[in-house]
Amino acid sequence: MIEPSQLTEFGKVFIYMVMGILFVLFTFFLGRLVALKRPNSVKLSTYECGEEPKGSSWIQFNSRFYVVALIFLLFDVEMVFIFPWATIFSQETLLVADSRWGWLSLIEMFIFIGILLIGLMYVWKKGDLNWIKPENVLPVGPGKVPLAMYAKINDTKYIVREFGADSNAQPELASPVENKPAAVRPAFRPQFKKP
Repeated sequence: MIEPSQLTEFGKVFIYMVMGILFVLFTFFLGRLVALKRPNSVKLSTYECGEEPKGSSWIQFNSRFYVVALIFLLFDVEMVFIFPWATIFSQETLLVADSRWGWLSLIEMFIFIGILLIGLMYVWKKGDLNWIKPENVLPVGPGKVPLAMYAKINDTKYIVREFGADSNAQPELASPVENKPAAVRPAFRPQFKKP
């Protein structure tokens, strides 16, 4: 006679989870108990691949490091799916049972690799795989707005009115009679951008 188990499958999973958490906490406790506590400037300094840290960590760096790393991870993880596919669909029992399994799995893998190649071509065409990007050269030439209009906007003096909830009047142009020094403001210049 088969005796029914007192634990269900969920109970076994729960026991494994509790034991795993207790093992990790015990390891942390043991490390804190045994570890020597002698902090010094070398131990407390930032470690970066064996290099001495110099300067501030708040510096600007190129975001292509992230883009290349994400592209690598994407294609690396996707390629891992090929190994289980090759292991399962290369079994003789599946092919003997029905020969269409082989063709189905081959077409399925061609679709999968095709999607990966389309993604790779997109990234390549976009230029994200180029480590050193070419410098953008702004086109030189007149735009649709005449340069005299930009000069007129830059030369006009405006009065900035006080902000208040009850005033709805528009800002007025300054009269040329006033002798107040004009506030320094940035000039508005057209910028040509490459589409």
